[in-house]
This record gives sequence, C-alpha cells and structure tokens, in this order.
Amino acid sequence: MLDDSDEIHPLFHGAPKSTEFKKLRKRLVQHVREAVDQYGMVEPGSRWLVCLSGGKDSYTLLAILYELKWRGLLPVDLLACNLDQGQPGFPATVLPEFLERMGVPHRVEYQDTYSIVTDKVPAGRTYCALCSRLRRGHLYRIAREEGCSAVVLGHHRDDILETFFMNLFHGGRLATMPPKLLNEEKDLFVYRPLAHVAEADCDRFARAMSYPIIPCDLCGSQDGLQRQQVKAILDGWEKNSPGRRNVMFRALMNIRPSHMLDPKLFDFAGLMRERDPDNSMQSDEAR
Repeated sequence: MLDDSDEIHPLFHGAPKSTEFKKLRKRLVQHVREAVDQYGMVEPGSRWLVCLSGGKDSYTLLAILYELKWRGLLPVDLLACNLDQGQPGFPATVLPEFLERMGVPHRVEYQDTYSIVTDKVPAGRTYCALCSRLRRGHLYRIAREEGCSAVVLGHHRDDILETFFMNLFHGGRLATMPPKLLNEEKDLFVYRPLAHVAEADCDRFARAMSYPIIPCDLCGSQDGLQRQQVKAILDGWEKNSPGRRNVMFRALMNIRPSHMLDPKLFDFAGLMRERDPDNSMQSDEAR
C-alpha cells in the first residue's frame, strides 16, 4: 500500500527510510483502515474533530488519518483540536506551532477545567474521571460549533483492554471503550480509529518521527491509578506469554451471549429442549 513517493503530507516529512519503519507505517495504516471500515466510521462528506493532546497516541492518530486521506481512502474533512485545560506547566505553544508548521487545519481552545477539578475532587483522590467528563463536554461543544459529525479520539488497543479489566475488577461489568459510540444527545459520533493498534506501535512511530511529545502526567495525579495497576498486570501476562494481548483483544470481538450469564442478552428462561416426532421430550444424551 505504501510507496516511495516523496509527495506526502508534511506530517511524514523526514520519515525514516528503514525497512523496519516502513513496515510499522504500513501496519498502522492497515489497522486504522480496518477499524474505520469494520465499524462503519465513514460518512462521505462529513467532518471529523480529531482530538490532539500532544501525546504519542494522538500524534499517531493524526498522521495516519492524513495518510489515509492523502491516499483517497478517507473521504472526510479533518480538523485537529487541542483543549488546553490549564494544567500547570502545560507548554501552550507546542501544538499550535506544530500544527501551523504541518499545515494542519486546527482549533486550540483554553478552558481552565484544572481549577474546577482540583476544587471539587477531595485530597488524595485522582482527577481523571471528572477531568475526562469536563473535557468531553467541551469537545462536544466545539464539534458542534465547527460543524463536525464526529469526535475522534486516540485510544488504542491497550487502552481498550485496560478499560475492560478495570470494569471487570472494579466496576462489576463487562464493558470497555467501543470503537464507535453515539453520544447521549445522539447528534455526534465518538470514533476510536486506533482500536486495533498496539500502544507500542504508537510509541515507536511518534518517536521515530520526532514529534514534540507532551507528557501526560502534568496534573500530578497519575501515580497509583487503577489503570496503571491493570497495565502492570497486563504487562506481566504479556511478558510471560507473548501475544496474550492480541488473544484477549480478539476475545472482545468474539462474544457469545449464550455462554455468559446476562439474562438481558440471552433468553435463558425461554431456552427449551427439542421434542422428538412423538412430541415427547428428548434428552441431551439422546441427541
């Protein structure tokens, strides 16, 4: 799918020429295209608000979406968006300067949600839940103002697996981040095109491209999070059994409601044995 043409988007200028990087880039493009197609993300002529935090995942997302668009495989308009939430030490000029240099249409907005979160969350508790809700609300508003039909996030395969186990261990439910979601107001989609992409591939790609990565720990509330604990568990499983993450991710795509325990998803009460021609009950052993 990839070629040696130099006529590429500025996001790929200076890309390494190594075979290893070309394979990585091809794999990323294939995984993202697969997710976009499989989950029906494309509405031709629509506009996507691509959320850019400055982390490795969102840089990878932006670049690969532009790769697909450049190749005529993603017929949508893209608008990059960064929400500066007022975190102390956030380098406010990094992303605007980068996006200007890359020629990427964008919107950068300042909303001091950090002060709200620190005021509302008790000492010793993590900020992530409230911070995420406030951020999502502003992103929905911006998407509407910009005429976008979808908010596009950089969550990858590992984020999805971690969320599944967090819900399993701490929430008492089987649920995770879906690759495609309709918001409560039912006027915006939330897409996760990196759903099939491994975190390690995002890291390799963003570092190889020397994108100006902004650390994700500016709020100081990351240590000891449940997500970090789950991540450590998954890392241990992967170390002992390489490929375990892929197997677990495939399981999320191969759910059998009749072999679970939720009567809302499968009619266990209505499950009946078959009858023989004489209208008598037929035992399991006889069938």
